[in-house]
Amino acid sequence: MSLSWPWALLALLAVPLVIAAWWWTRRRRRRGAVRVTSIALVRASLPGRNRWRRIIPAALLLLGLAVLGVGAARPQATVPVPSKSATIMLALDVSGSMCSTDVRPNRITAAEDAASAFIKSEAGGPRIGLVAFAGTAGVLVSPTTDSGSLLHALTGLSTGRGTAIGEGILTSLDAIAQVDPSVAPTGSRPAATHSRAHDVIVVLTDGSNNAGVDPQTAARQAAARGVRVFTIGYGTTNPAPLVCSNSQFGGFGAGGPGGGFGGRNPLVADYAALRQIASTTGGKFYRAQNAGQLKAALGNLSGTFRVIREHLDIAAWFAGFGGLFIAAALALSLWWNRTRPPAGRRRPRALEH
Repeated sequence: MSLSWPWALLALLAVPLVIAAWWWTRRRRRRGAVRVTSIALVRASLPGRNRWRRIIPAALLLLGLAVLGVGAARPQATVPVPSKSATIMLALDVSGSMCSTDVRPNRITAAEDAASAFIKSEAGGPRIGLVAFAGTAGVLVSPTTDSGSLLHALTGLSTGRGTAIGEGILTSLDAIAQVDPSVAPTGSRPAATHSRAHDVIVVLTDGSNNAGVDPQTAARQAAARGVRVFTIGYGTTNPAPLVCSNSQFGGFGAGGPGGGFGGRNPLVADYAALRQIASTTGGKFYRAQNAGQLKAALGNLSGTFRVIREHLDIAAWFAGFGGLFIAAALALSLWWNRTRPPAGRRRPRALEH
């Protein structure tokens, strides 16, 4: 639970003030007490009243004041709620290494199948967009609820030179900004935010960044906008032939604009960098070494996307319960201190005419 107005907790000072006033009143009564010769006569003249009848109303009054004091600080509860306005951007690596056959029949075909299954499972849910990146990144399908257009775009993927993971993240952010006004585009300064957006980016890659903007720079841009990035490191470390169909083949290469791999194996994902991207944005990293693990990773993410955490203002509940406690204290006090006729004394009957 969090507080919107923590300074309003000063209202809780009313509780010790009431206790102090009660103590001061009781002390004055003792000073003005009149001595009598027989306590038994005084007890006999007073109506029956036990100690609990004095304590319970006072305790309820103090509890009610304390609850109202906390309510004045506008408490908020963080609760999981289903997301109806989320946007999911799938950023797929289509570099030449995606033709590797260590994942049958090859990496790019297995990725298409897993992404298709994910899109079908999310039908009727959040908007989904599709970004492909190699040496550069581009939007294949803007965020939409039309599963048909997404599935059709997946069948036309072709490989290219380079791996620009950072560009894939930034392009996904701009696509989200077009449909979600709360997310600023990458060319503008994001507004200060203390809560996460409903939107997420899923980056699936089998290599390390060798083109475009640094992925950590892109991750910080996403984090500043409250957008989580989930990363999937795809493929194995086993060497395998590169085989793509004519429609999938778009060209290979040792690197894109900006340099080579820096001694890294171009067929192995940079798992450390992908973990850091996910950590920076509040997302999660997955590793998938085969088609089954890839589908499982996307399937596990589905629940994460559908449920988000929101801050719910519960001040009204505190106000209601605080008022109820105070009302109960007053009611019990009035009832237990009501005037009663002496025992054995009958009420006069009405005169008969």
